[in-house]
Amino acid sequence: MAERESDVRAEPEPVVVELRGDGQRGILRTETLLVLALSLGASGVSALISFIGSLTKPGGLKDQAATLNGSYAPGRPWLDLAWQLFGIASALVPVLLVAHLITREGAPGLRVLGFDRTRPWWDLGRGAVVAAGIGSAGLAFYLGARAAGFNLTVVPEALPDVWWKFPVLILSAVQNSVVEEVIVLAYLLRRLDQLGWSPLAALLASSLLRGSYHLYQGIGGFIGNVVMGAVFVLAYRRWGRVGPLVVAHALLDIVAFGGYALLAGKVGWLPTP
Repeated sequence: MAERESDVRAEPEPVVVELRGDGQRGILRTETLLVLALSLGASGVSALISFIGSLTKPGGLKDQAATLNGSYAPGRPWLDLAWQLFGIASALVPVLLVAHLITREGAPGLRVLGFDRTRPWWDLGRGAVVAAGIGSAGLAFYLGARAAGFNLTVVPEALPDVWWKFPVLILSAVQNSVVEEVIVLAYLLRRLDQLGWSPLAALLASSLLRGSYHLYQGIGGFIGNVVMGAVFVLAYRRWGRVGPLVVAHALLDIVAFGGYALLAGKVGWLPTP
């Protein structure tokens, strides 16, 4: 029996819309704001609220503590481990979103940002040099800012003494570095360049955003990370790769987390709550 024309369903034609000018810029602007709202932009707002709470709390900032890696389920190590791994994995989702969005442009994903395995030793060498320079200056600045009353006491880790403590701290450090450097450094600069921002304006935007989500640590945490952000932007512009900055950030956090776990309460110069 012959089919009636109304019974035949044709597949819809693919709709291809080429965006130019203001339309393209509007799409990129909205995309960038949504990515930041789902990741470190939201963290910046949270840090501001936390900082206001610390300012309005009785006592000085240095008498309060900001814990970076704490327990989710005290006294229940396996449940705690599950929460730790879930938190680390879920925090990386915005990075996957960024990779997807860049791929939709026709670019080779995160490779276009210099986040790949093509030059591992090059990335490691330059990252180690950057970490050594920023790490020593950053520690001195933190101690000075806390002594002056501008910073909370930063507690890099407060995990229980269980077998997974140091592996989780290392994973947390790597996760922090990948999320921050891919999104706030490489992705944000790429989008701001596409939107026509000047290099100086893009540097300020990236650096101030980095400082904003560290504001929960106090004024010292904000200023120190703004300066670090500016250095990272200049290095990224020069090298064209975010890989060395991911390495540098990961090394900084691994030393901070692991060093605190090993030295807290054993040396007089390291502040503890």
